[in-house]
Amino acid sequence: MVSVASNRLNRALGLIAPGTAVRDGLDRIVHGRTGALITLGNNARLQALSTGGFAIDVPFTATALRELAKMDGAIILNDALDRILFAGVHLMPDAAVDTTETGTRHRTADRVARQIGVPTVTVSASMSTISLFVDGTRWIVQRPEQLLARANQALATLARYRDRLSEATARLSAAEVQDAVTVRDIAVIAQRLEMVRRLQNELNGYAIELGSDGRLVRLQLGELVAGLDTLAVELERDYSDEANELRLSRLAGLDTDDLAHPALIAQACGLGDDLGRRATPLGHRQLAQIGRLPAPVADALVSHFGSLQGLFGASTADLLGVEGVDYGVARTVREGLIRLAESAYAERLD
Repeated sequence: MVSVASNRLNRALGLIAPGTAVRDGLDRIVHGRTGALITLGNNARLQALSTGGFAIDVPFTATALRELAKMDGAIILNDALDRILFAGVHLMPDAAVDTTETGTRHRTADRVARQIGVPTVTVSASMSTISLFVDGTRWIVQRPEQLLARANQALATLARYRDRLSEATARLSAAEVQDAVTVRDIAVIAQRLEMVRRLQNELNGYAIELGSDGRLVRLQLGELVAGLDTLAVELERDYSDEANELRLSRLAGLDTDDLAHPALIAQACGLGDDLGRRATPLGHRQLAQIGRLPAPVADALVSHFGSLQGLFGASTADLLGVEGVDYGVARTVREGLIRLAESAYAERLD
C-alpha cells in the first residue's frame, strides 16, 4: 500500500511520476516492448560496480532514453536526472547481498539499490511493467488510470469518515456543555481521527505517484482534512492532566482491527481502560471556535477558570478579571459560549 511507503521511496516515486521527463522515457520503453535497467543517480560506489559500457554524458531526453534502452546493459543518470552519463554498463553488485528477485535484471537492480543506496528502475520487456527498487523494497509502478481509480475510491471513503468525525465532534460538544463527557466519547473521536489520518497518508502516496495527474486529488484531500490537525491538538490539550496524558500519535501503533475497539484505543492513547470514567474538558477546543479571540487570551481564560464548566459559570465581571480581557473580548466569549450551549441543546433534541 502507498500509505506505508518510506520517505525515500516516496521521493523516488516523485522522480518518475507522470509529467516528468524520466516517466515519459520509461513509458516509451514500455510501449516499445524492450527492457531496461536505469539508476536514478550516480556516485563513486556505483562506479566501483560498473564495467564496460559507454561514457556519453549528454542531456537527458525521453527519446534518448528509449533508444539507449535498446542496447544491453544499464543506463546511469546523474543525480539531477537531467543528463545521461553512461549506457550499456555491466553492473556487478556483491552476490552476497540478499535478494528474493529471480530475473537477472531485477536481481541486479535490487542488489545495486541495496548496496549503494541509489534508487534503481527496471522495465520488464515480457510483462511491460516498471519496477522501482529503493531500500530493499520493490515497488511496481501503477498506470495513472489505476491510481486515479484507487484515489477516487479512497477520497469517497475519506469523505464518509470526515462526516462521521463531524457528527462525533458535535456529540462531544453537547456532552461537554452538559458536563457528561466520558472516556468513551473521547475514544470515538480519537478513532475517527486516526482512520482519517491513515487514509490521508494513503492518498498522499497516490498523489505523489500520480505526479502532475494528481493535482485534483491533492486539492480534494486538502479540503477534506482542513482543520483536523488543529482539532487533534486541541483535544489533547483539553483532556490531558497529571494522571492521564492524551497522545493521539500513539494510535499509529495499533493495527486496523484494534481500531474497532474503544477500550484498546483509550489505553493506547493514554486514557486508561475505564470507558465510563468521567472526563472534564479544559475548554481549549471550544474557545478556539470563538472568532476573533486571540490564542494567548484563550489560554489565559482556561488557566484562570480551570475548565469549560468554569467558563460557562463565569460572569462578565469574572471574565474582565482575566489579563488581556476587555469588554469587547468578554462579550465575544459570552456570546460564543451561549451559541455553544444552544448548539448542544439542538444536538440533544436531534
